[in-house]
Amino acid sequence: MLPRRRFLQLLPAAALAQPAPRPRNVIVIVTDDQGIGDLGCYGDPDARTPHLDGLAARGIRFTQWYSNAPICSASRAALLTGKYPDRTGVKGALQSSPAFNIPGLRDGELTFPKWFQKRGYRTALLGKWHLGSVSHSRPRAQGFDEFFGWYSGWLDAYSHRYYQMNGSFIFHDLWRDDQEVFEEPAYMTELLGREAAGFLSRQSARQPFYLQLCFGAPHYSMMAPRKYLERFPAAMDRDRREHLAMVGAVDDVVGSLLRQLKTQGLEDSTIIAFLSDNGATREVRASSSGKPYAGGSNGRRRGYKQGLFDGGINVPAILRAPGQQPRTWERPVLTMDLLPTLLALADPAAAPPAGIDGHNFLGAQPEHERMFWSFEKSRAVRAGDWKLILNPPDFPGEEVRTDLWLSNLESDPGERTNFAASEPERVRRMTEWIREWERSL
Repeated sequence: MLPRRRFLQLLPAAALAQPAPRPRNVIVIVTDDQGIGDLGCYGDPDARTPHLDGLAARGIRFTQWYSNAPICSASRAALLTGKYPDRTGVKGALQSSPAFNIPGLRDGELTFPKWFQKRGYRTALLGKWHLGSVSHSRPRAQGFDEFFGWYSGWLDAYSHRYYQMNGSFIFHDLWRDDQEVFEEPAYMTELLGREAAGFLSRQSARQPFYLQLCFGAPHYSMMAPRKYLERFPAAMDRDRREHLAMVGAVDDVVGSLLRQLKTQGLEDSTIIAFLSDNGATREVRASSSGKPYAGGSNGRRRGYKQGLFDGGINVPAILRAPGQQPRTWERPVLTMDLLPTLLALADPAAAPPAGIDGHNFLGAQPEHERMFWSFEKSRAVRAGDWKLILNPPDFPGEEVRTDLWLSNLESDPGERTNFAASEPERVRRMTEWIREWERSL
């Protein structure tokens, strides 16, 4: 008998080579206008979100996950590109138009799905897009092999039509790839669940996939079928009940997908990320009473969507990935960090992406020394526990009478105390950081 060393030397190289591990599948789930107080795992006693709570219990729950913007299009641009929204040209909320000619993401932009396509993934976008409806900005032009959803900022949950605020136009906006489809009166959250289940059922072990599932809920239109409303007491505030019912419908879809992954044998090879695009809104048009909306909850955080207090940008986020231990992540993270982090988790052998602003928060240099935001006339920077807002926003009941607001998020996470007058040198230095950042853009 040959000695083992001699035997191995005689084996062909192909027999000695170890097969490269198959890249992991990735699912990114995005909700719309969901505050950090709208999930049970963040401490809300009224929420009914057992599947998302279970995902958090088995994964990483983030307490300081920051959206890159307090508004939908800009925050989604950061998610798709790994860049500050200001670098993508999508700074606020894009318009919606029946002509479907709104420019958004630029032609040639290197997006999340394009990175995955380079690695041989099948890619799909289901749900809200809102990153441009002109041909070069659409999902199929930006790296998605499959698309089922809408281009506009929001839809009626049953008719799948967009209504302009002043009523000047109403148009249908539901598409499969480039073909308009009609599914009314299907409830949109459930419809997206059907489409996600269908996509998963078509996947095989031979090719990894990237699925981005973008719910319209709990953004207006504020609608939920009775079976979800009945989970909550009839005596509950009407808007809060409807809001939580919409979140409950999302949770049901998430639970169904988790079960399907397990049935198909994909659970241990699939990374799942869940996050909201921005905080809960105060907009009157979401309300049932014509008053500022109070159905969503940003917990103890001050402010709302369309503002740079933490209520508008500190959002719920969960990550479950094979090999990652369950824990609570209490250090600041930005939505643009998801791209490099998921790419590294999905395919550790691949080179990290270049030319982006996001950090792999599980890597060697996880944290940003400074984090920046811009929205309309407001600017903000966070460095350590200090956060400065230039031109802070007003909301009903939370009016601001100054153009400078300096918070210490360690001692005052609700941003109720303004330290600007007592910290003039810190304000000066942080203001200059904002100006330097703006010049770098």
